[in-house]
Amino acid sequence: MRRLGVVGVATVIFETRDLHKNFGGVQALAGVDFSLRDGELRCLIGSNGAGKSTFFKLVTGQLRPTSGRILFSGRDITGLAAHRIGRLGIAIKNQVPAVYDGLSVFHNIWVAARTRAGSRAAARAAEAILERLGLAPLAHAPAATLAHGQRQWVEIGMVIAQRPRLVLLDEPTAGMAHDEVVRTAALIREINRKSAIIVVEHDMAFIRLLAARVTVFHQGRILLEGPMAEIERSPQVRNVYLGSADAA
Repeated sequence: MRRLGVVGVATVIFETRDLHKNFGGVQALAGVDFSLRDGELRCLIGSNGAGKSTFFKLVTGQLRPTSGRILFSGRDITGLAAHRIGRLGIAIKNQVPAVYDGLSVFHNIWVAARTRAGSRAAARAAEAILERLGLAPLAHAPAATLAHGQRQWVEIGMVIAQRPRLVLLDEPTAGMAHDEVVRTAALIREINRKSAIIVVEHDMAFIRLLAARVTVFHQGRILLEGPMAEIERSPQVRNVYLGSADAA
């Protein structure tokens, strides 16, 4: 695996070492060595089946690795239960929004904030997050009535309400209109002020908006890492993922 435009030394908050995951005879991850600096924003790209979703599921305890190690803030979290990993400060927004349709927008975020604070403090946190997301006018609306992009933002709010040190976002702009994509990019950069973030995305235009370092997954391995402009110029990446010089 090659690294383009390697940055200077900084505190590593998260890393995996020789991470493997097999499903029967299928090797989903084949020795992934990945590291993320404290406060960094990173994008993961790769074709379907490249191993990105499996990687997220291993990190969050939804799956156990076949072998290898996962470390967070210097602690080995390999094989820990999902709820324990969440308490340590890792939170995920999955591709399909997992909001509580029967609750209001406010109470969705309040429930998430309540895991880290008392009732009154959680209410204050929920109100502040609604303002940050631009959802305050919808605070009392049932989540079931929201448009797709709004549901995505509510779940992002639920994630940051847990005050994580590391946020994992799985295709946060899927199904969004252009103006919603632009707004989501700005929101992610704002969240990045307090949390390290890893974003899995297929939308190259959105990744360009984030202006983040990119890691390319291919066949369960890391193929290449570097700035997006250099990734796009790589003939190897074009062949296995982007497809052509005109890839969007």
